Amino acid sequence: MQKELSAEDLQMALTDPASVFPAPQAVLDQVGLTDRQKIEILRRWEYDARELMVMEEEALPATGPSATLDLVLRALHELGAVDDAPHPSPTKQGGV
Repeated sequence: MQKELSAEDLQMALTDPASVFPAPQAVLDQVGLTDRQKIEILRRWEYDARELMVMEEEALPATGPSATLDLVLRALHELGAVDDAPHPSPTKQGGV
C-alpha cells in the first residue's frame, strides 16, 4: 500500500513533480491527494514538459528526464481536467 505524501514532499511535487513521482500515472495513484492537488501537480508537470519541448526545439540540451506532454495530458484527462485548461496563448509553454 502506498503511503501518503509528507507536507514537504507535497510542496516539492508542486514545484518539481518529477522529483517526487516517477511518472504522471503515479500522481493519479497517490493516496491522500485531492483531485485538485493532483491537477495542480499535473499542470506543473505539463508546464515543465512544454518547457523541455521548447528547449529541444531551440537545440539546447535538456536538463533531465521528464514525462512526455502526452502522458501528462492523458493523466489530466483521466481526472477530467483537460477541458478546464487555460485557453491557448501566444507562448510555446501555454502560459501568458
